[in-house]
Amino acid sequence: MSRTATLGLALAAGPEQAPAPPALRSDLRLIAEMIEPRTRVLDIGCGDGALLGYLARGKSVDGRGIELSQSGVNACVGHGLSVIQGDADSDLDAYPDGAFEYVVLSQTLPATRHPRRVLENLVRIGKRAIVSFPNFGFWRIRLGLLRHGRMPVSGLLNQEWYDTPNIHLCTIRDFVALCHHIGIRIEHSLPLDRHGRPYSLDPRGSLANLLAEQSVFVLSREKT
Repeated sequence: MSRTATLGLALAAGPEQAPAPPALRSDLRLIAEMIEPRTRVLDIGCGDGALLGYLARGKSVDGRGIELSQSGVNACVGHGLSVIQGDADSDLDAYPDGAFEYVVLSQTLPATRHPRRVLENLVRIGKRAIVSFPNFGFWRIRLGLLRHGRMPVSGLLNQEWYDTPNIHLCTIRDFVALCHHIGIRIEHSLPLDRHGRPYSLDPRGSLANLLAEQSVFVLSREKT
């Protein structure tokens, strides 16, 4: 085959495509629905970049990410995403006030050393913060602790206590009380089952704290 023909085949095939980002979890899809198109988004603890990739393709957001693990950063960069290696506990202080329309912290809050300070930074950096976390008040967790007297291994909390990255587990009620204590406004909330399907329950009520395995909150700073 001639050099010209080979070049023609290469041009017809087009440039090599980056690997497609992984499929989006149902709870992340709910978070994505809360985010307006063409906004600035910071995803903290972004993992493999599934949410950022979805938002970039579907909503044309200007997305940035922070991820602690090198493997997660490598996966994000491989998908063409703008992600740096960093720690929510120590690196958020460097971001200016109101730098993003949305700051996302999905299933990462229990792994932080200073959750109160992290939440304060979220609503300072973003006009809105979207936070999701597993609910330690879920009835199966309560029952497992009552029956076996050991730290539960169930659903989202699927690691033994000595292997889990979670160091500050909380219930939905705990989270609501913390937001109230530090002056963070709860704009919206969705109690969810383990598959990310929402319940129509008041997060301040006992049923949400009992039945929801996880929850998503939209937060903002109280106006002064």
